[in-house]
Amino acid sequence: MKKSLALVSVVLLCVSCGSDSGTDKTSAEESITTSPTPSAPVSLSADGAPQAPGSTVSPSMGIAWDQASKERAMEVAQDAMTDFARPDVEEKQWANDLARWLTPQATADYSSVDPANIPASSVTGPATLTVDEANGFGVIAAVPTNAGTYTLQLLRSGKDSPWKVNRLTPPSP
Repeated sequence: MKKSLALVSVVLLCVSCGSDSGTDKTSAEESITTSPTPSAPVSLSADGAPQAPGSTVSPSMGIAWDQASKERAMEVAQDAMTDFARPDVEEKQWANDLARWLTPQATADYSSVDPANIPASSVTGPATLTVDEANGFGVIAAVPTNAGTYTLQLLRSGKDSPWKVNRLTPPSP
């Protein structure tokens, strides 16, 4: 049994070593090389440019900005900041009033905030937007208060979805 196994191993080894029948290995290897086929749509980089050349994905991904979207985002930012800048309101009431403007994550994040620690007590001017025309899902709003200008990040999940505040950032000291 051992002899036949050893003989089969030697034969296989010799066959694999000596199977060069005069073909040019480099040309055979070159003909096997194939270009990869994409398995998923091209993703976009942070600035909206395609990560892969020749991409056909639209940078706005289907949501174009219009004046109504901008106006509604400004209204939500203004209303959210108005509800946020009320340090004299009882904690539960403050959190419940603010929650209607917030994403679920922001609602959880701000639920433990004590409004008495908020330096702003009033909004002093209209909200202004910084719009990235290539991103119809998010916008940054600046809302002036008596404690400085707060920056709000607003998000939406679709063109007809409501704007929700994801983050309120106080002014730099």
